[in-house]
Order: sequence, then C-alpha cells, then structure tokens
Amino acid sequence: MSQHVCEKISKLIMEKLEAGVAPWRKPWTAAGFPQNLTTKKEYRGINLFLLHLSAFDSPYWLTFKQAKGLGGRVKKGEKSMPVVFWTTKTVDDTAAENGEKKKKEIPILKFYSVFNAEQCTGLKDVPPPVERQIDFQPIEKCEEIVRVMPNPPSILHEPGDNRAYYLPKEDRINMPRSESFLSPEAFYATLFHEICHSSGHKSRLNRKEIIEHNPFGSQDYGKEELVAEMGSSFLCGIAGIENVTLDNSAAYIENWLKAIREDKKLVICAAAKAQAAVDYIIRKSPERKDHEHENAQSEGVL
Repeated sequence: MSQHVCEKISKLIMEKLEAGVAPWRKPWTAAGFPQNLTTKKEYRGINLFLLHLSAFDSPYWLTFKQAKGLGGRVKKGEKSMPVVFWTTKTVDDTAAENGEKKKKEIPILKFYSVFNAEQCTGLKDVPPPVERQIDFQPIEKCEEIVRVMPNPPSILHEPGDNRAYYLPKEDRINMPRSESFLSPEAFYATLFHEICHSSGHKSRLNRKEIIEHNPFGSQDYGKEELVAEMGSSFLCGIAGIENVTLDNSAAYIENWLKAIREDKKLVICAAAKAQAAVDYIIRKSPERKDHEHENAQSEGVL
C-alpha cells in the first residue's frame, strides 16, 4: 500500500477531526451519494467520506480530463479532491521455490484528482441534483435492512439493561427499549452500529477485531469501533436516515486522532471493512472490480 497515498488521505481526515468534525457522521446530502458525472457510478468506501468533506451541493464529480470532454473547464484556482483506487503491479517472485523464475501481482493503492461540478463552467448535460423524497418510509427501510441480513444474530432487550452492545461469544445484540431513544432514527442508527459489529462473527466475515478479545481502549478495539461507526453511517445512508449515533466528544475524537497518527492506513482499511460488513448485511455480492478502478482505466491512469 502506498504510504504517500495513505498519508494524503489521513491528513484530510485528521484536519476534520481536529476541527471537531467526524466525516463519517453523515456522509451524504439530500442530493444523494457522490457519483462520477461521466460514468454515473456512485463512489464507495473511503471515497464516499472524502468527497463529503466538501461543502458542495452537487453530488457530481469528474476529473480535469472528463470536464474537458464535456465541453467545460475547471475554474481557475479550484482545488481537487483525491479519489483512491487499487491497481496491481507484476513483480518477480524472489521467494519462488527451486530458483524458478515466477511472477506475482502485488496490490498498489493510487489516487486521482476529481472536481465537483460546481467547480467547473461550461459543462454540458449536467443533471440537476435530485432531492431524496423521504416520507418516513426510511423506517421501514431500516426494518428491511435488519430482516434481509443472512444468518443474523439474536437481538434482545434484557430487562433493566439500557445499554447497546454486541456479545460475540453469545452472538447476541442487546438494545435499549426503542422508546428510550430521542428519535426512531437514533434507534436504528444504534442498531446498525451493533449489527455491523456482529458481521465480524466467525460464522460471518470472521473479522480479527471481533473474534479475538480486545479490551476497551486497545488499538484493535478502536479499529473495530471505527468500522462499526462507518458501517452504521453507510446503512443510514442506504435507509435514507441521518446517522445520529456518533459521540463527538473530545475523548472520542482524540482517540481517533491518536490511532490515525499511529497508523496511516487506518481510515482506508476501516472503510473497506465497513463496506464489506454492509455488503454482507444487505446481501450485496462484492464487486470483482471496484468502479474507481474502472474510472481510472477510462482516464488512462492505469
């Protein structure tokens, strides 16, 4: 994994955290998920959070070359946002047995730069942002997300226990009474957080941070909390509700800042694991080739 790319992405995330903002709290707008204007494909994983660090209303993004191809241009002085993608490099396998000459492919993380449609002029055929129509159906969408999860954990409310948590050994989620939450959105966002934890059970995605015991405050505990928080944020976006679970306290933010400073790959890897958890929960087959990779090919980056 390219250290330069990881440092660039981590720097963007840390700048927001240091300003008291967690980018994964609500990584979408009423206009919908960020998408490439040319390919019309939505961005996923860490790219979803990165593009929502901007304050633009338009969900459409494109490269300098794509803007030119649509008859437009990027306004002078505008700054781009990075979009990461994976590619592979073929190298000699020095560990090959019997001295045989073999090749192997290693994954490499790269990025390319995109601009929002609002940073451009003269673009042709730019569709207007589509407002998401939410008439409280999102709550039914939340129920549907919980229903479709394969091999689900048990979800219970222990009388007198008003905490939300997941017990891996018992494969059980405990939820406070729904009426104890300030809003239905808060209830479902919290439930999504715990369901994302449960996706790491050995009978599901077998995630290291779940199957091994990690005490509160440990590095792996913090990693898993970040995965669950990001996963909850993704699911809230799919359901069309606001993610209201994030504790923006100074302690939480400082813990995340400390972890990111120590591990430049943390936010990228956590977002990838969160995406895998969400794909499992909603029964979405993992994509063989990420569309960011495809976009990069179309740009001649690869």
